[in-house]
Parts: sequence; structure tokens; C-alpha cells
Amino acid sequence: MITISEAIAEDIKTIQQITYITWPITYGKILSREQLDYMLDLIYSDKALNDLLEKKEQLFYLILEDETTLGFIAIEHNYKDESVTRIHKIYLLPETQGKGIGKKVIEGIEKMALKNHSKALSLNVNRFNSALGFYKKIGFEVMDEVNIEIGNGYLMEDYVMEKKL
Repeated sequence: MITISEAIAEDIKTIQQITYITWPITYGKILSREQLDYMLDLIYSDKALNDLLEKKEQLFYLILEDETTLGFIAIEHNYKDESVTRIHKIYLLPETQGKGIGKKVIEGIEKMALKNHSKALSLNVNRFNSALGFYKKIGFEVMDEVNIEIGNGYLMEDYVMEKKL
């Protein structure tokens, strides 16, 4: 059974381990090794994750099957003061993909979003990420195309996607 459990500071190493497994597979053909390393340090350093967990701007959850951690998510309710739940991060271990777990995780996020009176889910996905097809298949629509400067001359080239609830 898949469960979604709130993450705490002690889970930072687990979140980092999952990230360091999933990112090279997800982004290795899209981003240079230098950009990948830069972004991992920027977003997933101990300090960056501690700050996010402490401020609770993004709520982190571990995805579990029994006692095994399969991935994690980070979401934000009332994104930009609107009735939207933003999915900032969603990463599942490669061996779990294609087994319906991602769909169950999205359904779990939808339940949390509805409890928080959200009318939609929102996320960004790299325009070249193979997950784009998954998001479209489960009802997300491309709303916008953005280039986000993240420093060091690097860009995140994303689609903004939304799913009505």
C-alpha cells in the first residue's frame, strides 16, 4: 500500500539520496553535468532543504510502500494566494516508474489539495522531460512556457501545467 507521510528534518538525507539517484536519470540527457551539479547544490543542499522545511513554504512528504521510501514530493497550498496547490517537487525512484505509483501519488496530492479548498494543481516541468507525457495523460494541460534564470547563466526551460480539480 502506498502512503504519503510528512517529512521532517531527519528525512533530509533520504530526500537527497532520492534526488541524487533520480536527477541524473531524469535530467542527464537534458542538462549539462555542470548545470545539474549547480542545481543540486542550489536546491538540495542541507541548508536549502532545512530552510524549506523550517519555513514550511513547501510541505515535504515521503512516498512509502510499507516501510520502503519510494520517493518524495514538495507541495504548497494557496500558491500565489490563489486556490491552487503547487507541486514543486515530485520524484520517484526509477524502479518504481511505470507501475501506477505516480498516478496514486497525484491522487493523494489531489485529496490534500481539495481539503485545502484548491481548485487546481499546478506544476512546472522541463520542456524536454519525458514526464510531460505522463502529466498530459493524467489530465494536466500546458498553460504557459517559461524560461527561469537560476544563476550562473543557467535557465530552467519549463512548461507551466495545470489540472483542474
